[in-house]
Amino acid sequence: MALRFGDNVSTAETDYGTVLLDERAGAYWELNPTATLVVRTLLDGGEESDAAAALVREFDIERAQALRDVETLVRELRTSGLAS
Repeated sequence: MALRFGDNVSTAETDYGTVLLDERAGAYWELNPTATLVVRTLLDGGEESDAAAALVREFDIERAQALRDVETLVRELRTSGLAS
C-alpha cells in the first residue's frame, strides 16, 4: 500500500536523511538515510516489497530483514498519525 503523509506534516530532506514536522503537535521526527529511502520509494507509489528491494540493493542486507524494517517503519509512521 502506498504511503501518504498527512496535510499537517511538512518534510525537508537534509544531508543526514529527512526531517518531518508534525505541525499539530509541534514535534519533529528525523529519518535516517535508510528510512528516507523507504519513504521516498513508498511516496513514489512503490509497495513495501519495492522499498525492501531498494534496501537490499543499497545496503546489502537480507531481504527478510529489509521487509521487517520496512513494515516496522510504516507501522510507526501510521501509528504516530504522520502517515496513512
